[in-house]
Amino acid sequence: MDDAITLFWSFRSPYSYIALPRVIGLSERFGVPLDLRVVHPAALRNPDYFRSMNPLARPYFMLDSARVAAFQGMAFRRPVPDPIAQDPATLAISPDQPLARRLGRLGVAATQRGRGVPFCREVSRLLWEGRVDGWDQGDHLHQAAARAGLDLGELDAVIAADPDGHEDRLARNDRALREAGHWGVPTMVYRGEPFFGQDRIEVLAWRLAGSPVRGEGNPAR
Repeated sequence: MDDAITLFWSFRSPYSYIALPRVIGLSERFGVPLDLRVVHPAALRNPDYFRSMNPLARPYFMLDSARVAAFQGMAFRRPVPDPIAQDPATLAISPDQPLARRLGRLGVAATQRGRGVPFCREVSRLLWEGRVDGWDQGDHLHQAAARAGLDLGELDAVIAADPDGHEDRLARNDRALREAGHWGVPTMVYRGEPFFGQDRIEVLAWRLAGSPVRGEGNPAR
């Protein structure tokens, strides 16, 4: 899918939530397929990141993600519960992460059924819009899956039959992200060129509109 927009995306990333509707819009506007690839949150992919984090980084991140969501006119609140079990003061990460692992595997299973984009959009709204406490309880995920045209029980059964295969796909997606030239999400890749962050979506739009791609001339001219 050389002409697709490949989107590397995580359920725990607020910027992934904020970016997804806009990237879907670009896919529809330019008639370019969207290849969504779910990865585990950074806390699972690279736990060392939090051990060396500047103490100013998290407060700013919390402020900015809420601000950007407001700027985009999107409802926003941190998920309750957080998909990652992490000490808010020390940022220490629990070795067991059942919620994050379940979400990642569900994203892979949904993608394998051709419904990854609507599933991730529905579930990210469930997590981040702030209308639901206990998104992991009751039938909230079941309803989100149904809105995406999927059956949650079927997805869970497929994952239970091959959990290692789903984890392997998540790991391969992470390797593909790094091979594309970045390590964070959301990262969009078009014709081999990475665009990291929701603040690069307009630059991606410019590229999709016909500006030279990497290696085809000087885009500054």
